[in-house]
Amino acid sequence: MTATPASDAFDPYERVRALCLAQPGTSERLSHGAATWFVRKRTFASAADRGHDDRRALWLAAPAGVQESLVDTDPDRFFRPPYVGRRGWLGVYLDVPTDWDELEALIVDAHRLIGSAARR
Repeated sequence: MTATPASDAFDPYERVRALCLAQPGTSERLSHGAATWFVRKRTFASAADRGHDDRRALWLAAPAGVQESLVDTDPDRFFRPPYVGRRGWLGVYLDVPTDWDELEALIVDAHRLIGSAARR
């Protein structure tokens, strides 16, 4: 596990940006005032920087069952985001120590999920 402690000096969105943009065919633009990452014009990840609950977070598309499993087992790190949570999206807090290997895997999964749906 590669964890980074939470601190105001560290900007987790720079690392998130690098992980998202490393995915094939990804673009970034602002959506609803936040950095958002797209594959084939469909969102797979979005920054949520203190917009809803004064916390730093990332919202990710997630395969069925992942949101429920992670939120139930580790609610200090994961949550059901507003608006998209009802569709299974996963919220990941970035203002707590972050397991970057795990987050990278979640980003890869989100990209694959949305990228495969966009090809249909």
